[in-house]
Amino acid sequence: MAKFSGLSKEVGHGQRGKVGVLLLNLGTPDEPTASAVRRYLAEFLADTRVVEIPKLVWMLILHGIILRIRPAKSAALYQKVWSAAGSPLMDISLRQTAKLAEKLKADNHDVSVHLAMRYGNPSVASTLQTMHKNGVDKIIVLPLYPQYAAPTTGSAFDAIAAELSKWRYIPALHFINTYHDNADFINALASSIRADFEAHGKPQKLVLSYHGMPERNLHLGDPYYCFCMKTTRLVTEKLGLGKDEFVMTFQSRFGKAKWLQPYTDATMGALPKDGVRDVAIVCPAFSADCLETLEEIVGENGHIFTAAGGEKFRYIAALNDNDEHITMMANLVKPYF
Repeated sequence: MAKFSGLSKEVGHGQRGKVGVLLLNLGTPDEPTASAVRRYLAEFLADTRVVEIPKLVWMLILHGIILRIRPAKSAALYQKVWSAAGSPLMDISLRQTAKLAEKLKADNHDVSVHLAMRYGNPSVASTLQTMHKNGVDKIIVLPLYPQYAAPTTGSAFDAIAAELSKWRYIPALHFINTYHDNADFINALASSIRADFEAHGKPQKLVLSYHGMPERNLHLGDPYYCFCMKTTRLVTEKLGLGKDEFVMTFQSRFGKAKWLQPYTDATMGALPKDGVRDVAIVCPAFSADCLETLEEIVGENGHIFTAAGGEKFRYIAALNDNDEHITMMANLVKPYF
């Protein structure tokens, strides 16, 4: 198959010049089956931004052990959160894309909005090619990772650069690399937490659980931990919470290396022993609910907390496609039109 040249024969030079927004998230298997999960994990875990182990050694471990064992286990977890609409992450991402397009149109911006996943479908390469064929020459990329990290936002840039490196004609490109301290983001997050408190009462402890990263990444210069700290500080200040009313933790660790601490699961098991029986947990690193929030937090960590003696556990949903979140996205991309 011929490589895409970056110059569509379907769109003449006079028809070009359109602006497009590319929303980009991590990805999801196409189906909650072992074979689909295996394909997804093979792509995800082969990314050298995600696993920084010498490639030959890691490929032997990945294909010799992990992809033989983990897909069936992960598929069983995906089956718990899958709905008639499919993967929660995909369903929410499609709704975000549609609502952002509607918002920009209502604000009189002639801009197309597209969705790509870093791993799986729709791929970054195919989406960029579709945008080009539709006459888009200016692309604003918004990776939906609030806090920059090399394995997420950095990898998203790698995928875009890898595709565009094959093109003869490179479009104007604006890449939004973080919005961890963006005022609209902080306000939307605080509003969602405040609404939960008003509906269910203020918990003894608010847990802000971020996706984990190996501690080594921090020492190598990745700003993710610092960005998580700033998001936490800004949100808790906005809510007027004292230092004893919240805790910041990290979830989803993988492998035997030391990851950013404190760990969410260990914290959920320890809080009841310290007299904390009522918690609310929110995940500020996730722009859309997915396996890591709906199964790992609601299911696994909820069970850990109650098994340790906790009495009230509730999860505050990700911002998903709520109006404040969509307005935030619109305000992030508008300066680049």
